[in-house]
Amino acid sequence: MTFPVIPHGPHRTYRRGMTPQSEHREPTEHQEPSGRPRTLAVFTEWAAERYPDRPALRFRDAAGGWVPVTYTELRATVRRTALGLLALGIGAGDRVAILAETRPEWTYAHFACLAVGAVVVPVYPTAGDEETSWVLSDSGAKAVFCEGPAEAARVAELRPKLPALAHVLPMTGPDGPAAAGGATEGPTAAGGAEVSLGDLLARAEAVRPEDDAELVYTSGTTGLPKGCRLTHGNLGAVQDATLHLIQGGPGDRTYLYLPLAHLLAQLIQFSTLLYGGELCYFGGRIEDVVGELAEAQPTHLPSVPRLFEKVYSVVRSLAEAEEGGAERFDAAVAVGVLAADGELPPERRAAYEAADASLFSLVRAAFGGRLRWALTGGAPIDPAVLDFLRACGIQVFEGYGMTESAGVISLNHPGAVRYGTVGRPVLGCEVRIADDEEVLARGPMVFPGYHANPGGTADALDAEGWLHTGDLGAVDADGYLTITGRKKDLIITSAGKNLTPSHVELAIERSRFVSHAVMAGDRRPYPVALITVEAEAVAGRDAAEVRELVGRAVAEANEQVSRPARIRAFAVLPRDFTVEGGELTPTLKVRRRVVLDRYAQEIAALYK
Repeated sequence: MTFPVIPHGPHRTYRRGMTPQSEHREPTEHQEPSGRPRTLAVFTEWAAERYPDRPALRFRDAAGGWVPVTYTELRATVRRTALGLLALGIGAGDRVAILAETRPEWTYAHFACLAVGAVVVPVYPTAGDEETSWVLSDSGAKAVFCEGPAEAARVAELRPKLPALAHVLPMTGPDGPAAAGGATEGPTAAGGAEVSLGDLLARAEAVRPEDDAELVYTSGTTGLPKGCRLTHGNLGAVQDATLHLIQGGPGDRTYLYLPLAHLLAQLIQFSTLLYGGELCYFGGRIEDVVGELAEAQPTHLPSVPRLFEKVYSVVRSLAEAEEGGAERFDAAVAVGVLAADGELPPERRAAYEAADASLFSLVRAAFGGRLRWALTGGAPIDPAVLDFLRACGIQVFEGYGMTESAGVISLNHPGAVRYGTVGRPVLGCEVRIADDEEVLARGPMVFPGYHANPGGTADALDAEGWLHTGDLGAVDADGYLTITGRKKDLIITSAGKNLTPSHVELAIERSRFVSHAVMAGDRRPYPVALITVEAEAVAGRDAAEVRELVGRAVAEANEQVSRPARIRAFAVLPRDFTVEGGELTPTLKVRRRVVLDRYAQEIAALYK
């Protein structure tokens, strides 16, 4: 069945806070009639014209204070960096990699590359040497921005394998390209020609929507990543489809800690700057995120489920430490959900106000007190966590997409949300469920194909333009999409039963004591599981007690799934999965094949 495009109300790209006159302003030379910049190459020029003195970025300085950067200052830095790239001979179609953590320099380099017509190649700083070497060599990167000396040294060691790489560029300091040219005039370019601001603006204006903007390598749960070509038009289509759903405007602030190497963080970066908001970068230490949220006071927060689950787990464990605390916690959440849904009976108003004063308001304060729009994706999130945050007055919206769809296919949002789903297809995107339950998507955000991989492109895109996502799902009568598993993760037992691992894995992971659960059992008589635990949640407990807690989580999960899918035995692994250990992708998805191969002996022992 095909789920058609559904309009989400009037399609307008202006946000609250802009004047009525701005709705009817004639397009400038940088602007599409829809209201957004024609391409990302002119993005900072476009934004500085509209919001010159408003804060665009905010980041921590060495002293720990927050430093604002206006839209005019953002444009000036992007211009200097872009002029430096032109001076090095970087031009249209050249690939330029960025190897760094999320920081303002990432944004400067990103927009500078796009302004000269180059193609950005994000590289995860957590990637190992093999993956880093593959991305840089397969993309044919001509230059790479490096966060610091350590990253530059890594690239230097790999350079013999990278014949196309001509420049290793520091992100900061006197030798960086941002320092190479002034805001109006640049240095002499390769070949002796002098570059100027006029040259740069002409280059930016020459970029077309159909030109490649990025070459994003999928993190890949199996094998080496594939390079997804994404055009300026693909990324613009996502903004057309989602900006009116985000409900942001000048004065709003987005806290960004997700890696900018991941497409979701980049899309949030574009959206925030499009509506004149402010990007607030985390200080660089993941351990400080919760504390920084209270300081940053964001209105918008994109996050992986892990952060929200962590907050829920901590608060619930504190409640459970008191006699009868668990029951009081559950009762408070129940009354909070009624209030959030506008269904609070008058006789329960006092109970809600008491819960709000003692619990909900404290959670809101931990997120800065202004948070009203939070987005999560990439992995399912426990409905209990969503209910808890909703009771606190924080609504978390789940979305779904993949790199090949420029990051977005469907999205829950304030005007249309259904928990347990990943929302309805966004404006311009069609979704169809194939006969084998695979989710197919089609629309202007779908990529043109993989770089130098025609076989992979043919597997991903059919003749009618449908993207084969590899995910299994279903669409309900109201058009909400539910993801039920990965096609390639299906387990077929020796009895011929088809099992979707994610069903029981998610149910087990709802326990605050469990970090990850991985089902095994392909061509075996029944399924078993490998389980890792949350170190903080089980601190101070002996191995027997930990196993008993995990056993309860497995038993509760088994009650929620069909009999053939029930876990018959499990092993508690000695350590959690990590990106560095190779069991997780940089976006924290489990590399199932790596885990199953690495712990093959433990799995075999469960069948003895």
